[in-house]
Amino acid sequence: MPESPPAPHAPAPRSRRHFVQTIVAATAFPGALQHALAAEASGDIPIIDTHIHLFDPTRPQGIPWPPPGNSVLYKPALPARYRPIAAPLGVRGAIAVECSALLEDNQWVLNVAAHDPIIVGAVGNLVPGEPDFRALLDRLHRNPLFRGIRYGNLWGRNLGAGLAKPEFVSDLKALAEAGLVLDTANPNPDLINAVVRLTDRIPTLRVVIDHLPQMNPPDDAAVNRSCRENLRELGQRPQVYVKISEVLRRVNGRVPEDLEFYRARLEEIFGVFGEDRVLYGSDWPNSDQWADYPKVLHIVREFFRGKGRPAAEKYFWKNSVAAYRWVKREPGQPELAKS
Repeated sequence: MPESPPAPHAPAPRSRRHFVQTIVAATAFPGALQHALAAEASGDIPIIDTHIHLFDPTRPQGIPWPPPGNSVLYKPALPARYRPIAAPLGVRGAIAVECSALLEDNQWVLNVAAHDPIIVGAVGNLVPGEPDFRALLDRLHRNPLFRGIRYGNLWGRNLGAGLAKPEFVSDLKALAEAGLVLDTANPNPDLINAVVRLTDRIPTLRVVIDHLPQMNPPDDAAVNRSCRENLRELGQRPQVYVKISEVLRRVNGRVPEDLEFYRARLEEIFGVFGEDRVLYGSDWPNSDQWADYPKVLHIVREFFRGKGRPAAEKYFWKNSVAAYRWVKREPGQPELAKS
């Protein structure tokens, strides 16, 4: 990582009363909330957003996702649009996570990222067990922005089924040997069980479980109990991280914006994985289907405000260094002190 200027002296923390007054004042005027949250973020903890998506439906070849009928999402999602939304709120860098099953889109994302240093890493889409996996991994890994792959309940794939194939496991060992990460998509009890079995077999592989707050508790009591036991087991494995992302939910046609609605679930996840293994991810622009970026960030910012500054710093950026080993590309991006 390149040298960066010394970090400025941290400002004194603002009081909760000041924050509440800021939000109350902002909501009295239409359109003011984003500006108030941006002001609150000024000089605060830097943020690395570990989960955004990049795509452009205007490309001649089109895109696999989102579908044209989705009026919220079906428009270009590129760094030039993301930066003005996120940077005023304290976001200093982001990791682009695949949202396309097209092999060529691995390179497309890397090419897009090359033109804006707010992108500090990319998680691509390769299929372990396929004959060309190693060659493709080697080629993509030559780009330092390539940080790993995502595999899970997406594009008709299943992590548990893959573990039954020796070539699949062998390719994931190669991923671990390269120092790269495996993100998992769309958690459910079967996937959580598969992550336990995967990390039994490849304990050196860093795994990131995406969007854990979105996993609904199973209706079956035995399945629910088994899933909780598996999560507790993963909570003891230092190479497994979770994204506290996709926190918001739609209930009876509306999206609650009060932290108290989400607190119990967040406390449960935090209690299992602790302050060293949780990551911030916005899921932008997919998150726009629930709320705009400032509101998505506000819920988790308030939750971690209550955990104290050291835990918040770990969640918002320090743990992302351990999980992804991302590339610092501009001076405003944080880095761990060299020992």
